[in-house]
Amino acid sequence: MRKETQKVLLLSVLGLVSLNLTAQQKVKKDSIKEIDEVVVTALGIKRQDKSLGYVAEKVNSEVFENIQNNNWVQGLEGRVSGLKVQTAGAGPLGSARITLRGEKSFSLDNNYALIVVDGVPLSNSTTGTGTAAYGAGTGGDLPIDLGNGLNSINPDDIESVTVLKGASAAALYGSRAANGALMITTKSGKSKNGRLRVSFNSSLSFDSVLKWPDYQYEYGQGTLAKNSAGEFFYSYGASADGVSTGGTSSAFGPKFNGQYYFQYDPTILGQSKERQLWRPYRDNVKGFWETGVTSSNNVSLESSNDRSSFRASLTYLDNKWMMPNTGFDRFNAAFSFDHKLTDKFKISTKFNYANTKSDNLPATGYNNQSISYFMIFQNPNVDLAWYRPVWKPGQEEIDQIHPFSSFIDNPYLIAYHMLNGVEKKMITGNITATYDFNKNFSMMLRSGIEILNEERTTKRPYSSANYLKGFYREQYIKNNEFNNDVLFTYKKDFGKFHLNANAGGSIRYNEYVMNDYRAEGLKVAGDYSLNNAISLITKVPKPSDQQTNSVYGLLSANYDNLVFLDVTGRNDWSSTLPVQYRSFFYPSVSTSFILSDIFKLSSPSFNYWKLRASWAKVGVAGLPYQLDKYYTPSDFVGSVLTPGTYPNPLLKPEDNTNIEAGMDFSALKNRLGYNITFYQNDTENQIITVPTLWESGYSNRIINAGKVRNRGIEMSLNGLPFKSQNFSWSIAANWSMNRNKILTLPPEFAGESFYTISTVAGVLYYNAVVGGSLGDLYGFKLVRNPNGEVVYNPSTGLPERPDRVEKVGNAFPKWRAGLQNDFKIKNWQISFSFDGQYGGVAYSQTHHKMSEQGKLQHTLMGRDNPSGTIVGQGVILNPDGTYSPNTKAVGLAAYYGDYYRRANVETNTFDTSFIKLRDARIAYSFSKDVIAPLKLTELTLAVFGKNLWMWTKFPMFDPEVAALNDSTITPGAEIGQLPTARTVGFQVNLKF
Repeated sequence: MRKETQKVLLLSVLGLVSLNLTAQQKVKKDSIKEIDEVVVTALGIKRQDKSLGYVAEKVNSEVFENIQNNNWVQGLEGRVSGLKVQTAGAGPLGSARITLRGEKSFSLDNNYALIVVDGVPLSNSTTGTGTAAYGAGTGGDLPIDLGNGLNSINPDDIESVTVLKGASAAALYGSRAANGALMITTKSGKSKNGRLRVSFNSSLSFDSVLKWPDYQYEYGQGTLAKNSAGEFFYSYGASADGVSTGGTSSAFGPKFNGQYYFQYDPTILGQSKERQLWRPYRDNVKGFWETGVTSSNNVSLESSNDRSSFRASLTYLDNKWMMPNTGFDRFNAAFSFDHKLTDKFKISTKFNYANTKSDNLPATGYNNQSISYFMIFQNPNVDLAWYRPVWKPGQEEIDQIHPFSSFIDNPYLIAYHMLNGVEKKMITGNITATYDFNKNFSMMLRSGIEILNEERTTKRPYSSANYLKGFYREQYIKNNEFNNDVLFTYKKDFGKFHLNANAGGSIRYNEYVMNDYRAEGLKVAGDYSLNNAISLITKVPKPSDQQTNSVYGLLSANYDNLVFLDVTGRNDWSSTLPVQYRSFFYPSVSTSFILSDIFKLSSPSFNYWKLRASWAKVGVAGLPYQLDKYYTPSDFVGSVLTPGTYPNPLLKPEDNTNIEAGMDFSALKNRLGYNITFYQNDTENQIITVPTLWESGYSNRIINAGKVRNRGIEMSLNGLPFKSQNFSWSIAANWSMNRNKILTLPPEFAGESFYTISTVAGVLYYNAVVGGSLGDLYGFKLVRNPNGEVVYNPSTGLPERPDRVEKVGNAFPKWRAGLQNDFKIKNWQISFSFDGQYGGVAYSQTHHKMSEQGKLQHTLMGRDNPSGTIVGQGVILNPDGTYSPNTKAVGLAAYYGDYYRRANVETNTFDTSFIKLRDARIAYSFSKDVIAPLKLTELTLAVFGKNLWMWTKFPMFDPEVAALNDSTITPGAEIGQLPTARTVGFQVNLKF
């Protein structure tokens, strides 16, 4: 049946991007005759997708508008093949680590994708607190996720995000795009005939904890102590029943069986006068957490005509997170304006302002002052309510209530008095002028800015475990970046040959400075000011400036829209490199062939076949101030610290070489699309820091060395199985696999088997081995016999300890996949998305400590033994070299404490495979005849959810785990992770 259509057909083609095509001709139902998708590539140049020799996947605004996230990046999870979003599980801001096609650098911080907003690259800098995730007993502070530049981008203002995955796709952006780039295009005015359109988007969502560890509430606090009658007992302080057993953090005490003991009495802050019922408090960890609430309201105005367009947007988001007294609010304002001054001259501007403010963000990590630490040490027989008064009577602001250990801070003291405040103001924007000299030749001038001003405060009260006399800190961070570029474009047709040439240059300047003031101890408790400092430490601000000058060019040619060829070249001059190596050039070449048109293969059942390939080489400059010796201001006024890292005055740029090839198909009237990509990326001559002999006066030095290879496959499938007037079903799936291999190590390690890139908690080693992979985790394992049985010490009954570390696994999965479904039933829309990964492991500090202390379900094994002992399953080594079953009994506390000791990485490392129902949404759009009397053009009501369900064998909160070390998100380690939120919300969208 043929009919006239005048509506916009929204189809997903080739698994790359969404297609917006107005069909204004007579076509068969569900058929499309042309596919001319336009995507935004490097430098903001718009290209037809079919002309590209590399993958450019596009995610449209609906993804970010429909499923509201505190951080828009989380909306990309599972939707783009080869893209990994990693957070540290450290609170509501959810700073993200975005990688494309695996890890390429020995340095974790050098693997991030570049973020580009409206053609202007962002520095996306993060300043940490200067502390590691594992900090027990250090007496210092701990990491806090205070957000990065990504947090400031408002999802309601995003028009689209185009993901350029390889160096070929991002070659024109220079060294910072060696790991790929995310091209964000913000919205601009789109209304018709100059009519003013007003849009309102409001959402309200509720957060609860997605997953809890398997706590045990059958046995209480204690260490298997027995009274004079030979019975297990408990006593808070010495009593008639026996010695005190209330000072331990372990839960190897008596079983809850209706007995009575002398316990803690909160009314007298000491031992109860009478014996109290021995009972568990099953809500004494979960009850601390609240239902989080997030509200977001956005209003925008836009208008456009044939010469001008504008859009203005205001958004306010208020978040009350699941941990009491934590959360943030964010205000965003966006403005865009385009105007044709003449038929040849056009100016446009876009500016975005974000103000993120919080009185308190949660701290993370394994440290006395983190709520994670308290949850680990909380015992089953301890009522959470005993901590609520916070302060001892008459000792307000002086001495906290922490009745079981002075090393475990009161959870309400942590929530309401250990405050981590921040106010971050960020402005991004650009002004662009375009002049067309004639129909073939044009020039663009663009100036972009990123201005960040951040103020932080840290408050620590009296009697906190690490600051007995309190602590106060103020930090003032300024990070400004200026990008100015010019681009000339020449277009010319020579019969069937089409030529497009671009040439230009840019200057990028970045300045960063931080002022840091610390009050070590407070004269008056509760007075948080620098004037109240017992000892005031003022650090002279340390600047960090850098500049890169560049020239670049792009030559694009095609023959009759059948064969396309791109050649690019760029030369950078970086201030971070020495004069002789400061200038470096890198090229790329890519091509695509529309085979379906070349061989005239198009038919109703087979529509499109494209072959593409590309090669690129990118130079990567280092960080500033690595060439010379610079002194660091110390904590003592007027003094400096000698640098511990020896600089390299002959530093060279890294080399990143990328090759990729693939094919795109569509069939069945373009209702089925598929693409596949194969790639290889080699990173060599890396700028890395290696240890050196202490006799040199330095602990490390900077060198060029090492080579890493990534190979992978990416596939995407899009389908429209059903489509009728009242029902349609669209489906999208993606799968990606990356294999990483270390080809060479620095020459200093030629005689050794590995190079330790990083360590976590003093027991987990990220070792680089030739033939191994980045992300390989090493640590002590169990000693086993040739049959794989655990070998025990016949004298102690505890596992034998190995004399060397071994590989335990890799932090990164073997493959990742995502699946999205979208159903439209008349005015209803139902959508849901799954994603997951297979393989990968992570070490869990929480599992170690809670197992050591008998807090988890699996530690119930052996508890019924009246002797309080257990025999480890395994063997012992006999003098003659044979093995026999282990029969040596050992106390439960000693067994679990040793089997799951912190250094035993094997027993505390787990598979991080998972499947998640990442998001779901049910929406109803009212028909126009219903809303017309209300002067509305659109009204949609929806209910949505995020992280609604999860399958995993990982025993802690979430398998998507990483440690926050200072500002570095370190995958493969769970060090005091905070719970992940399950979200359910409501949304209303209206336009008039």
